[in-house]
Amino acid sequence: MRARWAEGDLGLLPVVIGLIVIWIVFQAVNGNFLSGRNLSNLVLQIAEIGMLAVGETFILLLGEIDLSIAAVSGVAAGVLVLAADGGWGAWPAVLASVACGAAIGAFQGFWVTVIGVPSFIVTLAGSLGYQGILLAMLGQEGTVPLQNGSLLSIASSYVPSGAGWALAVLVTIAYAWGVFRGRALRRSRGLSAPSAKETALRAAVVGALCVVTVAVLNGYRGLPLSGLILVAFVALFTFITQATPFGRHVYALGGNPEAARRAGIRLGTVRIAVFTLASTLGAIGGILGASRLGSASPASGGGNLLLDSIAAAVIGGTSLFGGRGFVYNALAGALVIGSIENGMDLLSAPSSVKYVIEGSILLIAVTIDTITRRRRARTGR
Repeated sequence: MRARWAEGDLGLLPVVIGLIVIWIVFQAVNGNFLSGRNLSNLVLQIAEIGMLAVGETFILLLGEIDLSIAAVSGVAAGVLVLAADGGWGAWPAVLASVACGAAIGAFQGFWVTVIGVPSFIVTLAGSLGYQGILLAMLGQEGTVPLQNGSLLSIASSYVPSGAGWALAVLVTIAYAWGVFRGRALRRSRGLSAPSAKETALRAAVVGALCVVTVAVLNGYRGLPLSGLILVAFVALFTFITQATPFGRHVYALGGNPEAARRAGIRLGTVRIAVFTLASTLGAIGGILGASRLGSASPASGGGNLLLDSIAAAVIGGTSLFGGRGFVYNALAGALVIGSIENGMDLLSAPSSVKYVIEGSILLIAVTIDTITRRRRARTGR
């Protein structure tokens, strides 16, 4: 760990320190910031941003960019609400929304991979086009309310207290098993591995965080279901990126495309799969957003959602240069972005201050990434 820090690879340390400072400052200014009610609201606020940030993380790992993921979430929200309004059941409406996102992602991935148009242009054009599609879908209706109770319950449901404690125990056990198993595998293959003490400390920290989180949220109404959905997706895709061939191929392609090609990795297939996955996650984020707002409108997927999702991935530690980062970085970054916006809202601060602070944090995160990359280049890593 010390060797990595000496090289400038600080991992989540800057994010954790920044998050602690943000929370201390806002709690000192407004004593309600760390209350169970406000933190529950914070979880609801970051669910959509976090889901989009997970999708954007995959794109960034390839060394690409997706400027359409927020617009895709808006279209998916429109499909969900219109399907539900048309008498579809909850699950058919969700499946239609997710399928719409997947189709858009596959289209964009094909255009980038096969046609060869840069992802910046393809997704920028897509962002504009999908906003037009959403306007055409909603027509003169403007804001269309979501009236399906099952879909509305996604954002209004909470995990009971006992189930929350059970989840905390299961997450702690699963994480501890994962890190110790990973350490054993690395040692068996002759690779460098963290010490047993360091591994146990990481497991203990995660366990403590789970206990504190559940305790605080149970003080209000429990763990929000949408937050649990976000964490479940983060855990799933963390496993996929770290323990499956597909995940290794994504890192290989983002780190060195030519070396990946010579290793026999099907670059086109991986690229299209990642773009499809990212837009699918964008659609799921749109579902969470529609459930929380209880409607879809021409503003769905608009505002700061795109910039917040990209900023969350980058602030969390995912490299803009590709090949470096972790899916859980998106959750950490979303917490930073969400905490700033939530705290500013509590203080009734003007949007100008919020934008300046978020922009400054993003610039610092990219600067750290750039410096780390230079240090690694000098050391040949």
